[in-house]
Amino acid sequence: MKIRRILATAVAAAVTTPVVLLSAAPAFADTKPAPAQTQEQKQKPTIEQLKLAVAAAQNAYDAAVVAYDDSQKAIDALDKPDHPLQVALAAAKTAAATADGEKTAADQAVVDAQAKLDGATTDEEKAAAQTALDEAKRKAEAAATAKTTADGNLAGANKAVENERVALLRKTGEALTAKEEAKTALDAAKKALADAEKEAEEPGEEPGEEPPHEDCAPEPAFTSVVQGLPEKVVAGTTVDFTLRLTNGTDRQMDEAYVFAAVHAFDEKGLKPLDRYLDLEWSTAANPEWVDVPVAEELFVGALKAKSSVDVKLRLKVDADTPAGQGVTFVAGDFWNEDESCGGTPDLTEYEFDILAKGSDPGKVDDATGKPGGTHTTTPVTNTTTHGVLAATGSSDAVPQIALAGGAALVLGAGAMVVARRRRADADG
Repeated sequence: MKIRRILATAVAAAVTTPVVLLSAAPAFADTKPAPAQTQEQKQKPTIEQLKLAVAAAQNAYDAAVVAYDDSQKAIDALDKPDHPLQVALAAAKTAAATADGEKTAADQAVVDAQAKLDGATTDEEKAAAQTALDEAKRKAEAAATAKTTADGNLAGANKAVENERVALLRKTGEALTAKEEAKTALDAAKKALADAEKEAEEPGEEPGEEPPHEDCAPEPAFTSVVQGLPEKVVAGTTVDFTLRLTNGTDRQMDEAYVFAAVHAFDEKGLKPLDRYLDLEWSTAANPEWVDVPVAEELFVGALKAKSSVDVKLRLKVDADTPAGQGVTFVAGDFWNEDESCGGTPDLTEYEFDILAKGSDPGKVDDATGKPGGTHTTTPVTNTTTHGVLAATGSSDAVPQIALAGGAALVLGAGAMVVARRRRADADG
């Protein structure tokens, strides 16, 4: 059987907006939920975003080069005579030398005055010599104090220069590290862009493989339905609901998959609220709730004729979430060993209100699903294993869910929901 996987085209488009793409394993799967991923791991950037990333990385590298060059120039400038610290050091050296000379002279004056006193013969000469000696000693003490101060100033000036040198050397080292890291980041950004552009140019099939199967068609008897999602959700609460995938046909679907996405806006439909939302999932075999990864396929295994499978989801709405509106989108696809494939005819949407913390929702009904856009199925070949597929041990690639209509709908979800609500309010 030709190996395939779910198309990332619509998913990649959707994750470039603040859309919380949700996925989980079947409610009764025997596998452990895949570990939660970081937001960076969850999102796949577009080529345009990668180009912006390259430009940003280039700017960062250029700035790092300038910073490194400036640090080198600063070290060179420190050794120049006109540097402020060198000027201060030179002045301190001059002052210290002057103070040293004055102290030497003052000390000699004391010696000379003492000699005169020792040679005096009359009382008058002795008195005058004693006065001169006392004055010489006073000046010598002052000169000694001045020398001590000057020596201290010189030591301080020398220390200031050396401290500045150490600081500049440390700064240069940091600048060099930053330049090297910026270069690494720039190279990585360029490689990511080149890889993405190469991937975009390559055909869907690996060399030597058959062309992609293009006969997948909507199956009216194949449905994905949300159950238990209320029309009103209060900030600070948690909602458990179920995504049920049903095979209403007379034949087994060898591999079945579901897709779910949740998006939220403020009351004006302008400010995304997705950062306030957190989705978890669990299975019967592993009841502990685990954060779901973004932009991952939901593999539910084989689905027998006239049967259903449930995926358990838990949506947490942060207590700080502003009042607004939310919408959940769901769809399904299948692939058979004979390479027949298809999907649900529509991307179904479920609208709900988000009420501020502490609000009384009153009597609340479940949100009602309605067609939200055509669900196209265009499988492509990809042999990369990731996310839930790797955890469940399923084949390393699965059929494509080309949610082109769904992605477009998700991108415009805020304006769509708000416009519809306003029309309903006006009609009422």
